[in-house]
Amino acid sequence: MLLEGKRAIVTGGSRGIGRGIATELARQGADVVINYFAGADRGGDSAADEVVAEVEALGRRAIAVNGDIADPGVSRDLVQHAVEAFGGVDILASNAGICPFHSFLDMPTELLQQVVGTNLNGAFFAVQAAANCMKDQGKGGAIVATSSISALVGGAMQTHYTPTKAGVHSLMQSVAIALGPYGIRCNSVMPGAIATDINKDDWSDPDKRAYLNNRIPLGRFGQPEDVAKVVAFLASDMAGYVTGASLLVDGGLFVNLQ
Repeated sequence: MLLEGKRAIVTGGSRGIGRGIATELARQGADVVINYFAGADRGGDSAADEVVAEVEALGRRAIAVNGDIADPGVSRDLVQHAVEAFGGVDILASNAGICPFHSFLDMPTELLQQVVGTNLNGAFFAVQAAANCMKDQGKGGAIVATSSISALVGGAMQTHYTPTKAGVHSLMQSVAIALGPYGIRCNSVMPGAIATDINKDDWSDPDKRAYLNNRIPLGRFGQPEDVAKVVAFLASDMAGYVTGASLLVDGGLFVNLQ
């Protein structure tokens, strides 16, 4: 168990990649605070409760905390919940993100602000709150943010989304420098085509799925657990000399796009 006795926060942890991360961290020995936003989560409270049950079934403790990560107060609350429930914070998986596809020329300002607020500002607030707690604890820590292959490639219907994921990538490089003196390691993962609700139209359509599978050297869509295992590695002492890194978790898709 790579994370025995660690205390973790996972934002956007009730479904998709976040759910996979929460359960994998627990499988590796961590107690988990699961953040979700009932206003955006299709499963709402019930989905978060299911993840709590999954974590507890693995023998670890878990609590679910509802809140919009775009609100800086929510990140501070998550840290406080972790301190009260588990005694501190050792790991942050900053994963919350949204990607409502929309064309560029008629992009509503409100939608742009919502995506930036959740994906980029939310990551900043979560990292800042967790890092302050880790600094005060004086034991270091590990922060892993979910960026995306979209940080490196364009998307005609993702002009509001791709810049936020590039921003998360850049944020983690900068905080790796800022937080290194405190023993806090900061890395990101860049998932490719992962079978989640966000891209359900692609992986549930046989023709689209076949097309993408042909572009992916490993020949298949990724699963949330594929990303979660990399996050667990980066959060563990096995990656003790890794910071400022971004790891593609895409089955080779990016190199095949070049």
